[in-house]
Amino acid sequence: MPTPPPRQPQDLMQLLTRAERLAARRLQAVLDADGCSLDAWRVLTLLSDGEGHYMTAVAEAAFLPPPTLTKLIDHLVDQNLVHRRVDPLDRRRILAHLTPRGETYWRRLSREVRARWPVLTDGDDELLRALLERMVGALEGATSRSARSTTPLSTSPTGCARSRHPSPRTSAPTPPPGRSTTRSAWFSSSRPGTIRSSAC
Repeated sequence: MPTPPPRQPQDLMQLLTRAERLAARRLQAVLDADGCSLDAWRVLTLLSDGEGHYMTAVAEAAFLPPPTLTKLIDHLVDQNLVHRRVDPLDRRRILAHLTPRGETYWRRLSREVRARWPVLTDGDDELLRALLERMVGALEGATSRSARSTTPLSTSPTGCARSRHPSPRTSAPTPPPGRSTTRSAWFSSSRPGTIRSSAC
């Protein structure tokens, strides 16, 4: 019996993408009945822990760029679902919280989502969650190692890149006898047609 070909990374990517899109479609169908977007659901779910979160953490959890998140938070504030509060430990930063109305709204949505979510056994659900968390951890670790292994060139005070292996210095040509020109003037005049930049 022939050995089946090994699974390729693109096979897993295809499966993960299909699962994510089907799950998002199912979730959005539930949320549409309450006028809630998938992005708003992600924000409300993060804030449902009652801890309060910085806007940078909310943007990361919702997979949104900061300008888009700001508009979404403004909309949720207008609906009295979210409120902003100054961080008591760092008054320069803002924490986002659910309002009491937001907590009630999220709990109702959560019940509806769980009621219509695909049924998996408890064991399969925990196994899938554990495997995905391991995969995310492995990918994040590989990204961090790759970033650390990339060492940029050092830069001069003017911002120009310096090579880690500088070339040996060369001496300027000696002025012809009888000329009283300076070294810099002689160096530039000995190479007609060139312009020396002082930027680097």
